[in-house]
Amino acid sequence: MSGTDTILIIDDELQIRRLLEITLTANGYKIIHAATGKSGLVDAATFNPSLIILDLGLPDKDGHEILKKLREWYFKPVIILSVRNSEEDIIRALDNGANDYLTKPFRSGELLARIRAAIRSSEIKPDEPLLTFGTLSIDMLNHVARRDNEILKLTATEFSLLALLAQNHGRVLTHQYILKEVWGHGYIEQTQYLRVFIAQIRKKIEDNPSKPTLLITESGIGYRFGE
Repeated sequence: MSGTDTILIIDDELQIRRLLEITLTANGYKIIHAATGKSGLVDAATFNPSLIILDLGLPDKDGHEILKKLREWYFKPVIILSVRNSEEDIIRALDNGANDYLTKPFRSGELLARIRAAIRSSEIKPDEPLLTFGTLSIDMLNHVARRDNEILKLTATEFSLLALLAQNHGRVLTHQYILKEVWGHGYIEQTQYLRVFIAQIRKKIEDNPSKPTLLITESGIGYRFGE
């Protein structure tokens, strides 16, 4: 994490903004505040922060609409932090471009971990030919994955799935998004199909497939590639 990373907080609750400022500045981040969606959009354009923490319950505009406007031009990480915990809100936000979603009340340690993962993922270029995560390396050019320098026996579909998740390292991808990207629109309801492939890949890349640290399940939502 760079000490110069700037985080924009868009939240109308003063206590939440103060709590986040105390937590984040103590960990070396520079903080910008916005209490409305409109002022948040202006600050995002003015300061170009490394990451945005966005509340959905804003006084002037719904956070989902602010997220859509941000994603027209802002391509760095956005983490939703909201009291809304319905599956519909979470999936809608992730499908509209949020990198992650946490509900209030939140644990500071978990938020910091999600922030670090999101910023790391934004530093990976989409066309980067070699992605490395500890002993796991993914050669995007030659469609080869290695663990401890040994080539993994992955099917073409398994590699495509692993590559998609790795390229979005730190970002939660919904079941529907993954199924559409890897298999096509006709498979977006086949979540059991996806679980089978995730289990197969975990056996090949995880130290303990029953306690994965790379392919992480976001219950009811999708998967996240982490460390």
